[in-house]
Amino acid sequence: MRPPHGLGGATECDRADLLPPGYQVGKWVLTQLIGSGGWSTVYAARPADGHPDRNGKAATPPGPTDVALKIMPTAGLAPRQARRIVESARREVELGRRAGHPRLIGLLKSFVLSAPDRPCLDGAIVLVMERAAGSLRELVDAGVPEADRGRLIAGVCEGLAHLHRSGWVHADLKPENVLLGRDRSVKLSDFGLATELTGTHGYAPPMGTLDYFPPERWRAPLGELGVRVRPTADIWALGIVIHEVFASGGSPFAGATPVARGAAVQEYGEGRAPLRMDHTVPPFWRALAADCLAPTHEARAPHTAESLLARIAAHQETLEAGAGRPGGRARAAVLATALCGIVGATLCSDAVRATSAAPPGRAGATTPGTIRVYNAERGCREQADRDPRCSLGLAIDPVQPYTAENVVPTRVWHGDVLTADCQVPDGEPIIDEEDRRSTRWFRVRLPAGSKPPTAWLPAVRTKERPALPECL
Repeated sequence: MRPPHGLGGATECDRADLLPPGYQVGKWVLTQLIGSGGWSTVYAARPADGHPDRNGKAATPPGPTDVALKIMPTAGLAPRQARRIVESARREVELGRRAGHPRLIGLLKSFVLSAPDRPCLDGAIVLVMERAAGSLRELVDAGVPEADRGRLIAGVCEGLAHLHRSGWVHADLKPENVLLGRDRSVKLSDFGLATELTGTHGYAPPMGTLDYFPPERWRAPLGELGVRVRPTADIWALGIVIHEVFASGGSPFAGATPVARGAAVQEYGEGRAPLRMDHTVPPFWRALAADCLAPTHEARAPHTAESLLARIAAHQETLEAGAGRPGGRARAAVLATALCGIVGATLCSDAVRATSAAPPGRAGATTPGTIRVYNAERGCREQADRDPRCSLGLAIDPVQPYTAENVVPTRVWHGDVLTADCQVPDGEPIIDEEDRRSTRWFRVRLPAGSKPPTAWLPAVRTKERPALPECL
């Protein structure tokens, strides 16, 4: 293993100490290597299936059967180096605990590894995360299908919008850190450099990926707390990502090395060179990327992730209208993604991409006065446990915007049967990913002792239409 870039010289553990398939880490068994970076190695893993751990105890962890383990060694490092790694892990854990969202890779747990048989890994920090099917980098290298480009960029925007609303800057956005689920969903990952904002800015370690640094980062002073970063740094990186998606991985800044491309970025930032984008980038996306790549923080500040989402949604709607199609799945997916970006929270966990409708996954029929919750996200319909990331929100007031502030603490999941007593036909309009639009809301009763005792379920969150009286 190598220490983080810029943290010092070699140690006795500087060489790669990769673990073989079948090696047990905590209650997980490694199946294959996913990738290795400057300060961590990521493996695919599965539960130990009841096989005894090093203490002789059965080790079958609950939850997903396929995960990714990010192992961050600290052995053999100087105290300052170890502190940097511990701080990086703390950022990921803290962000996962406080800012969970369907467009962010899920952090399931963390622990310290006891590995006396491998001194270089003894005491390593282990993060147990959702397992993705691949990364945007792999897709860019292979060629992103034209039909997927807008959806993927919209998903990245949604993740950024939630991060920024939650008071965080990713600080290392790049295609390698945009993961893709088996259902083709987009999830931002690798929050080791993520920075919590204090007011308008925060401080990050002096590390990152040079190709995605905005002009001001190249001349930013290094203080005791690190380098100052703001959300507009993520917007700059998004502009680079947009260009790569449409230009087969090419950067808008010429140069044979990251340092040479960085010099081109600085020339552009100082007004000594124009922005030159590849001719393969379509006009709409060229304009969007150009706004993301405005040369100064002040010029980029108006172009937030939320405003970019709204522009993408409007563009897609125009395309659909011009093609003569009254809606359709592609338009619905982008509209739903834009809504998620503006609203935030897990209210939208079921409304960010087009999936075919299917009947509720749990057995049993409802009775008059009850309704069964339906989650349009296929992966959540197949969940056997009540994964928090698959929960849905119930509104406090059906005629107010469906935002995080208008949600009761009680959550519901696909297949839950709720008792409903009346309905409102003309509440806040909600559009799902299949372009179904409804203003109808059902008032449902919450478990005894809940505050408030009732809440509101939008009609698009159920396949049933009970004959209920209108609420007075």
